Amino acid sequence: MVDILHRVGIKAPLNEVYKALTTREGLAAWWTNDTQGESKVGGVLNFRFRAPDGSELGGFEMKVLELHPGERVLWQVVDGPAEWIGTKISWDLRQEDDYCLVHFKHLDWKEPVEFMHHCSTKWAIFLMSLKSLLETGKGSPSPNDVKIDSWN
Repeated sequence: MVDILHRVGIKAPLNEVYKALTTREGLAAWWTNDTQGESKVGGVLNFRFRAPDGSELGGFEMKVLELHPGERVLWQVVDGPAEWIGTKISWDLRQEDDYCLVHFKHLDWKEPVEFMHHCSTKWAIFLMSLKSLLETGKGSPSPNDVKIDSWN
């Protein structure tokens, strides 16, 4: 198994970062505008991605496995691209001075296929969107994110 790992410092209170990761409104403000579902343990969140012209590119369903306020968020992918099914996505948070440090992990990929390389870059782009949202008040969620190739 292989993992995608990222670390980003966000100049914001830990509780605000946690809120952006655990509410539909927060998630829609940095990841994708089309965010539905319940952000509670056992709930399922549905994320749909669209091209700038409005056409659907695909999406993911995440089962919420853990919510530890101000510390950790853990999801398991239950629907989406085959490479994502069964993988887990976690955010571990820690306050350090004025920064909330976010340790992001997309765990348990079966192998490092080309799509994983794409997803690693896109996760970095969306983590920078999260940082921008919390530091400036404006994120760049899909469909307004940085496009990197034909997969978007």
